[in-house]
Amino acid sequence: MAEACARTGCTGEIDADGYCDACGLAPERTPAAATAAPAAPAVGGPCGRGDCDGTIDPDGYCDACGLAAAPSASPSVPLPAPRASSVGSRSSRSRSGGSVSVRSSRGSTGSARRGNLGAGLVAIAPVPTADPAGAVLANPEVPERKRFCSRCDQPVGREKDGRPGRPEGFCTKCGAAYSFSPKLARGDLVGGQYEVMGCLAHGGLGWIYLAVDRRVNDRWVVLKGLLDTGDEDALAVAIAERRFLAEVDHPNIVRIINFVEHPDARTGVADGYIVMEYVGGKSLKDIANERRTPDGRREPLPVEQALAYALAALPALGYLHARGLVYCDFKLDNVIQSDDMLKIIDMGAVRRHDDDGPVYGTVGYQAPEIATLGPSPASDLYTVARTLAVLTFDFQGYTDRWRYELPGPDEVEVFARYESFHRLLVRATDPDPARRFASAEEMAAQLTGVLREVLSLQDGQPRPASSALFGPELRVVDTELAERAPDARAAALALPAPLADPADPHAGLLATLPTGSPAEALAALRASGADSPELRLRALRTHLELGDTAAATAELAALEAEHPDDWRVVWHRGLTVLAADRAAEARDSFEALYDAFPGEGAPKLALAVCAELLGDTAAAARSYAQVNLVDRSFVGAAFGLARVRLADGDRDGAVAALEAVPESSAHWTAARIGAVRARLRGRAATEPLAAELADSSERLAALTLDARRREELTVEVLDSALNWVLAGAAGKPATLTVLGHPAAERELRLALEHSYRMLARLSDRAETRIEWVERANRARPRTWV
Repeated sequence: MAEACARTGCTGEIDADGYCDACGLAPERTPAAATAAPAAPAVGGPCGRGDCDGTIDPDGYCDACGLAAAPSASPSVPLPAPRASSVGSRSSRSRSGGSVSVRSSRGSTGSARRGNLGAGLVAIAPVPTADPAGAVLANPEVPERKRFCSRCDQPVGREKDGRPGRPEGFCTKCGAAYSFSPKLARGDLVGGQYEVMGCLAHGGLGWIYLAVDRRVNDRWVVLKGLLDTGDEDALAVAIAERRFLAEVDHPNIVRIINFVEHPDARTGVADGYIVMEYVGGKSLKDIANERRTPDGRREPLPVEQALAYALAALPALGYLHARGLVYCDFKLDNVIQSDDMLKIIDMGAVRRHDDDGPVYGTVGYQAPEIATLGPSPASDLYTVARTLAVLTFDFQGYTDRWRYELPGPDEVEVFARYESFHRLLVRATDPDPARRFASAEEMAAQLTGVLREVLSLQDGQPRPASSALFGPELRVVDTELAERAPDARAAALALPAPLADPADPHAGLLATLPTGSPAEALAALRASGADSPELRLRALRTHLELGDTAAATAELAALEAEHPDDWRVVWHRGLTVLAADRAAEARDSFEALYDAFPGEGAPKLALAVCAELLGDTAAAARSYAQVNLVDRSFVGAAFGLARVRLADGDRDGAVAALEAVPESSAHWTAARIGAVRARLRGRAATEPLAAELADSSERLAALTLDARRREELTVEVLDSALNWVLAGAAGKPATLTVLGHPAAERELRLALEHSYRMLARLSDRAETRIEWVERANRARPRTWV
């Protein structure tokens, strides 16, 4: 009976290769197994893994399957074979150097689940796995246009005087030997166990071969040449240096099985080969090339599909980064979709972060700092962004004119349509690696937010998600839909607050501060005598809540002097100047935060507020709609959108924004009241208002309101109806009623009088009560008694 997977929530079983058939991970060790001391494997002893008949070499690895030896256990405690965990625990630290530093509170774990392509947001059609033998090339040749000298990069092996170029020879410029002929032939037995079936493809390091492992269940494997194996000593060093790849164990990364040698048939010199699992399916390059326009040009992938691919690949890169490794050569060719899984293949260029050997990459994908600083996690993220660009638009010139840059939204339609996607790529490809995303996990978090926005823009359906950086908006301003822009200070303090950094030494103290009174909170902060960035940010915000802009500005200056690039400080800089009614300055800070966090809603909401205060209703409407479309819990965005649409004369758009507020929101009733007001407020009495009056009457009757709010809204509806009737009641149907009253002057005046007198009774101020009574007298129809 198969062993059950012990991982929480998984119902799979461990297959013959030692992996769960559901989650795809290696089995977890039991507590007993974790404390037992395994016996050291004996050199020359049996491998002990399943059907493998290999022996353990001096390095502690099996010479057949290539895996670390399975340790023997204490006789009383049978232990499963230990495998490298697929979950890392490193936390990435941020690197300052840009206008906004991204400080991650969590590192890249690199965890993933089998079959999670699309993250539950995008449906990606599975790619069936075909017969591996069918992938073998019948006539393996490298086209002449792709033949270049490996030393000086000059064209070699080209046609001359009508004669085909030679696949082997010497470079006429530098004299280096070249060969584009396969070194292995069908039937060759490499390492005494891998029978070559033929060539699959030609890569930067030579031919890639399909083979059958004759010592382990005739499984399909792939052979790929090693770097720097020109002599016996170099080969030994190369194999020793690449042993670490056998420990890479992640469901989205091709598994390294073994390292073997085989003599070159022409020179007799031993060449080294990496043995990898065979991954069927199609590369992203093949998937992209299959999409063609009617005129034969490649049709870009839908943005959401490309983002789904990147989202599946980033945890794998994060897994490598957490182990001090960098991939170096992420591109379309090196990612394969097999069924509903994504696999990163070709581990030939993977290296340790601190290695000083040669770096292999691809022009058009490789980051600009490689030649001077070398590869890093940031340069890997750069290659992911470049891959996204190549997938999503016709990126002509990406290897020359646009080698280290991106065209703008005025040249790329998909950037103009999806601004957040453009900003994501711009940040990930920043020339300064310190200004890119701090980790694969952080890039994945922002990419997920961008993906949600892209999908919502396409179908109009919200896709809310909690943020790891910001809390919810704190309050909603101007639910009355005043005809002027909201108060700047109130709008600033209504914006979401950044979540406290759990690494702050006084994060616990923040949770104990009084929440009802800013003055009490400030007193508690002062009494504590403690100091940390988070406590000072809380003090700054408390000064703003108390209206003490001078104290807030002084606190901000001190924070900027010590932490100028901390994104939380940049956010509070925006809040401080916005509260001081300097929206143009605030906009600069929030723009920088949108650049840094294109998947977050809070910076976009802040930009919308700034645009509204500056009178740019078109920009405000775009940003409010951008936020409101993805996450309806940002109720402030709905009211803001309604305000600017009303200002632009888009009454129907304002009503639609308010009616989209979910019923679960505490502001649902206020939104419905606002929708009634938006239908009628500011309308000319000469317009045909019968439909709006009837609809407003019906909606008001359905609302559960306290007496005062009901009468106030009733007065607004009745007053609009009376003015409309006095102006001639354009388009009035014969049977129209308004709040149960016939749409006639006398009946509407009597109803208005009644509501005004009700408001007078409900008023607790004498002057207000007098005003309501006077209005009632003016509204009352003339009578003889």
